[in-house]
Amino acid sequence: MKAIVQDTYGSSDVLELRDIEKPEPGPGEVLIAVRAAAVDAGVWHLMSGRPYLLRLMGFGLRAPKVPVRGREVAGRVEAVGGGVTAFHPGDEVFGICEGSFAEYASARQDKLAHKPTGLPLEEAAALPISGLTALQALRDVGRVRPGQRVLVIGAAGGVGTFAVQLAKAYGAHVTGVCSTTKTELVRSLGADEVIDYTREEFADGVRRYDLILDTAGNRTLAHLRRALTPRGTLVIVGGEGGGNWLGGIDRVLRAALLNPFVRHGLKGIFASERQADLEVLKRFVEDGSLAPAIQSTCALDGAAGAVEQLHRGEARGKILIMP
Repeated sequence: MKAIVQDTYGSSDVLELRDIEKPEPGPGEVLIAVRAAAVDAGVWHLMSGRPYLLRLMGFGLRAPKVPVRGREVAGRVEAVGGGVTAFHPGDEVFGICEGSFAEYASARQDKLAHKPTGLPLEEAAALPISGLTALQALRDVGRVRPGQRVLVIGAAGGVGTFAVQLAKAYGAHVTGVCSTTKTELVRSLGADEVIDYTREEFADGVRRYDLILDTAGNRTLAHLRRALTPRGTLVIVGGEGGGNWLGGIDRVLRAALLNPFVRHGLKGIFASERQADLEVLKRFVEDGSLAPAIQSTCALDGAAGAVEQLHRGEARGKILIMP
């Protein structure tokens, strides 16, 4: 089968389209004929090996332990391993695996769910990681409530597009922050207000928000806190600063250290890959509250360019890789 493979860490030049052996599903695993895979921020980090902390966490010190890139996936079940009872050949599924930039991928059954009714199979690939991150950041960490004023920074990105819609579904008044060319997209997602950060400052000392989700990662904690209500909560979702060793994790650590000494809630999130929450996303899609924002699709040989486009901050919603 064809797949996007890397032998060493580096820029997108290390990604190569190759013929490799088709995987076999092990016990508790499902073999998926991939219809689409989505590009999330983690793909760039695993490709580049940065921050270096990732390597120490078991992803491979000198080279990636898993050579095939891609984790978000949607497709049809081709075969099942021993002990798999929830899925059968022919089922349409979406979820998280290792190596989705390929014609076939093997995934654990507890990281998959059946495709939402009415959603094209390829679009379901956009849901898993970005959708789970937005859901858990709002519901579990931010504890969003009806009537709250919620600010989503990076509202046109993969996590941000889901966060705007989910915050609305939970009854919040939502303001999205993005650049000029992305304002119409954010409005179309249901944002009550949109701030173009190239023309307007959201932390102006006048507007205050009960909950801020920062998916952009390029503003200081002090700057963000200026836009919070006295008891407001800031949730840091990723980030690209902080140097080669810690990356955006450094802001999460600083927030944790500062949190006990201020009235604001300063928190970070590391999303959990829970099947139960894939089912929650599925229900939101099926009741019309949530829809993936798809910017574009490309073939496997366009994967390297898609990863670079996302890393440069040019993506509006999700980019899909179609084997």
